[in-house]
Amino acid sequence: MTELPKKEQLYELIRANPFIAQQDLATQLGLSRSAVANYIATLVRERRILGRAYVLPDQRPILCIGASNLDRKLRTLGKLTLGTSNPATQDESFGGVARNIAENLARLGAPVALITAVGNDASGRALLAHADDAGIDTRGALRLDGVSSGTYTAILDQDGEMAVALADMALNDRLTPDFLATRQQQRASATLVVADMNLPLDTIAALLDDAARDGVALVLVAVSEPKMARLPARLDGLRLLILNEGELATRVGHVLDSDAAIDAACADVQRQGAQDVVVTRGARGVLYTSSAGMMRLDAPPVAVVDVTGAGDAFAAAVCWSLHSGEADLALACRRGLQLSAMTIECAQTVCPRLEPGHFDGPAHQLNEPVLD
Repeated sequence: MTELPKKEQLYELIRANPFIAQQDLATQLGLSRSAVANYIATLVRERRILGRAYVLPDQRPILCIGASNLDRKLRTLGKLTLGTSNPATQDESFGGVARNIAENLARLGAPVALITAVGNDASGRALLAHADDAGIDTRGALRLDGVSSGTYTAILDQDGEMAVALADMALNDRLTPDFLATRQQQRASATLVVADMNLPLDTIAALLDDAARDGVALVLVAVSEPKMARLPARLDGLRLLILNEGELATRVGHVLDSDAAIDAACADVQRQGAQDVVVTRGARGVLYTSSAGMMRLDAPPVAVVDVTGAGDAFAAAVCWSLHSGEADLALACRRGLQLSAMTIECAQTVCPRLEPGHFDGPAHQLNEPVLD
């Protein structure tokens, strides 16, 4: 007889005893405490349970704030040649850094809400419908008449590596502090806020002020070197900044030509108020701050299909770990590298094979951190 999936086993245990403790569920099913909480969040979102017998903070969502857009990916059939027409294939999907992070989190089983801006057009309606179907709470979205929804167009070479990308994200400038004030109740209920830097500078500053005042952890995810100008001078209240080497160099205003230079730059960012910094380096893995100094994790080998969304998947896994109560940034980054690799090896921006319980087993123990 085929054994029921873990989520269904958990559901049957709750049916038998609605007041069963989550630690007892974890012990009986051989799951982590955080995995049980995420399965319960999925069952609540599916309205199969109401959550009345469970501690309310377990159901507080991760709130993602930032871009949602239509992704267009054009991949050349041969070597990319500039200054002329290149035969290519085209694919369209739903994207945007905050939206991608939210979908990854929802697929992992975390309760998640999204505050974003879309046009009141066919693309915007499709974006929100897809998010709703994925289990993302989109009630806080800003719908704008007479404005086209955002687009992101990436040109990939024949190996799936991005050659150039063009982003039309101007409507995100309408996500102002005054607008976010109208979503204060939703923001106050979040257990973790993750925002991308498509937001205006004064909005990011307001989120930092809220985090410092209210103690709700805030993660900021950089999106490009030009938009580093949207990061305020002071970063008090920031739990974590995720960015790449070029974005970090832009922040500190000079070239980073060695790991020692990156280490010093991260220390500068911490002196500006950030608690921790993660520097992503593509195929070379990540660097992250720790009490013992700058640590390094190597990326696992991958067969590249499409790199689009890999960084967002990394950020989502890190945020999932923080939301699950894991203070270990090394473990969070290992999970991030695993999910990033999984995303690179599939054609979709968010890997459709992702599901709750993904991080339950030992597979996320990819490698050990190395002190630089």
